[in-house]
Amino acid sequence: MATIQGEIPFPVVDPERIPTQRYFDEDFYEAELEHLWPHVWQMACRLEQIPDVGDWVEYANAGASIIIVRTNDGVKAFHNACRHRGVPFAGGATVDSTHSIAHGNCAKSGFVCPFHGWRWNMDGENTFVYGKHLFSERQLDADEINLRPCRVETWGGCAFINLDDNAPSFRDTYGPVADRLEAHGVGNIRSEWWFGTVLPANWKTAMEAFMEGYHVKSTHPQLAEVLPSTIEASYEYEQAESFGATSLADIIASSKSGDAREMIRQHLGLMELNSVGMAGMHHAKEVEIARELAEADLPDDPAQALPMWYGMVGDEITRRMRERGENVPDVNAVAMSDPVSAVEFCFPHYFMLPVFTSMSSYRIRPLGPEHCLFELWSLTHVPEGEEHEVPMEPTMLAFDSAAFPAIPRQDYSNIPIQQKGMHSKGFEFMRLSKYVEGLVSNYHRIIDGHLKGVDQGKLAKATNVLGGGFDGPIKEFDF
Repeated sequence: MATIQGEIPFPVVDPERIPTQRYFDEDFYEAELEHLWPHVWQMACRLEQIPDVGDWVEYANAGASIIIVRTNDGVKAFHNACRHRGVPFAGGATVDSTHSIAHGNCAKSGFVCPFHGWRWNMDGENTFVYGKHLFSERQLDADEINLRPCRVETWGGCAFINLDDNAPSFRDTYGPVADRLEAHGVGNIRSEWWFGTVLPANWKTAMEAFMEGYHVKSTHPQLAEVLPSTIEASYEYEQAESFGATSLADIIASSKSGDAREMIRQHLGLMELNSVGMAGMHHAKEVEIARELAEADLPDDPAQALPMWYGMVGDEITRRMRERGENVPDVNAVAMSDPVSAVEFCFPHYFMLPVFTSMSSYRIRPLGPEHCLFELWSLTHVPEGEEHEVPMEPTMLAFDSAAFPAIPRQDYSNIPIQQKGMHSKGFEFMRLSKYVEGLVSNYHRIIDGHLKGVDQGKLAKATNVLGGGFDGPIKEFDF
């Protein structure tokens, strides 16, 4: 990481202003490929994709291809290149608009290079070299011909890889966000659907669309229509004392006036919209329970009724899901002990949207300076022992496809045109609110830290603050 401050293309000098060239300049994109992606933790696959010993899946991003495999000793990862002539020994797919996820099982056959037939077992040990007598002895040392391992750690039902053997651990990098989401059962949820699309936009443009609630009133008007009192209260950015809701608790607390029964109907309507629009945010099975409790006996005062109603919903979700055999946390207990933000981030490209027991998650990968692959999952708990069909690759759709849930489709309508706007001569930089768009600034300055070669311990410490940064202020970093 030899880059120094003066060599960073278009650095962030003013934390409230992000130069637009960072979203399309080729040199900046190349700097990210060289100095960012090889040194960060990347969500490579969901663990339910590799449930059995020998199951493997390919993860490709930023020029690297990694094979993640479940072995008798746990999950391992290997650089996908034959140690003879560099041909991918498995998969080798290109991440593009026709992307399909290469996967298989190597328990019996091992990995076989298609070029010259060299073989390896699931632990990366070479088991066969065709024509061994043709090679000098030093070329056949185990260290020379065994597959090159890639660093991998498992968390949250996923395998995360890092190409840098000296980078801080996953836990040191994400800290509090990992702890909070673990308390909410993130390691036990499973994917029920997986969509993907190619957006004509820089990967950061796509990421930043989900870093604040400031856009909700304009981009998602149906939410304001079904829940006008709470949307007005919780996303009213002209009040100096309140800069937006960052969690379910904030939304509940903001609803202090009006008819209690009507307010509960509004909140139920929001759940129903989120369920149709995002599934994992409010799963249909959770909405059904909330619907049954809509007429529960409650105080007339909404400031008392709404928290009480949510408490009843949380208790009932916990009880019924556990009766179904789902290993869910106590919804109300973890809401108090480990409150989560509306969006929780794992820098640089993965984030989760938790509410009750189910979640949505997004992953974004760069395909070039102005294109990215955007994937989203609906995640929920499954009863122990129940058969569950795991999606092995994303259903690829056009970004404007009506098959997408309504909420991401509305976000996708903004992202491509925003990318075009980056090129306007009348737009030099992002003008960020230091109060509610701080996460955008914080992200960019950590990216600059990677490009400058800042000590990785400092970068990990800075990254710790991003998990709860939704609708948050600009932070100060010591680099």
